[in-house]
Amino acid sequence: MQVSLLQCQSSRDVTANIVQLESQLEQLPRQGDDPQLVILPECVCLFGGHEGEQLAHAGELTAEGHDSKLKRTLAEFASRFRIWLVAGTIPALAADGRVYSRCYLFDDKGQVQGQYDKMHLFDVVVEDGTRSYRESDTFCPGEHVSVIDTPFGKLGLAICYDVRFPDLFRALRLAGAEIIALPAAFTAVTGEAHWQTLVQARALDSQCFMLAAGQWGRHNQDNRETWGQSMIVDPWGRILAQQAQEIGWVQTRLDFTELTRVRQAMPIVSHNRFKAPQLRTSAAK
Repeated sequence: MQVSLLQCQSSRDVTANIVQLESQLEQLPRQGDDPQLVILPECVCLFGGHEGEQLAHAGELTAEGHDSKLKRTLAEFASRFRIWLVAGTIPALAADGRVYSRCYLFDDKGQVQGQYDKMHLFDVVVEDGTRSYRESDTFCPGEHVSVIDTPFGKLGLAICYDVRFPDLFRALRLAGAEIIALPAAFTAVTGEAHWQTLVQARALDSQCFMLAAGQWGRHNQDNRETWGQSMIVDPWGRILAQQAQEIGWVQTRLDFTELTRVRQAMPIVSHNRFKAPQLRTSAAK
């Protein structure tokens, strides 16, 4: 099984982002007709933008669920390029009129096989050009852990700031996860300090493959800068492939015999004496 992570440099220009994504998918290195799992970064179609811009692209709620032009475009890419696609994040309208930061999993026919709404919102102060980040001003947090059956194994989903919360990754493992996809847009400051350590730690906590796809570089011609270093880490914490900077693909093949070996040699799930994590319902805004 081939796994491919896209590192990109998205902006507020949705059309330009879609064109860039399509171009990268056309150049996706492939090995024959092997099944392909592709992970896109957080905010792949719309990076930045305040509440009005997010709402403008959030689509609507239908009887079948959420629908938007961005969702349909990503589904079409999954079908056309014959890939299972962890589609980064796009804004999705919530029932109360707010917006979720949502990650869809599409199969190679463009059908939705699962989704995840970002649980932990980035309301922090960072010593960079932006300084104050307030995701909760625009987004509402998700309320559900997501592990999805796929031909590649059981796939858990998390997004960016979630990586700082080990309980989520323990919950994903207890729900059966073998692979965890992490679309991200880490700031350059926090990324330099913590990104690699966190991704490797979550791989070790969960004894899962971590597929961490990041944004990189300066965005929207302003002070917002992301770290990059998209990486694939195995259940023993080893980095199998990574790309520090620039736009491009990070690829490898996953060896599930190694996952089995690690879990059998060090059965941390059965050794853990603490109760399983339980999600607290977030307060209404």
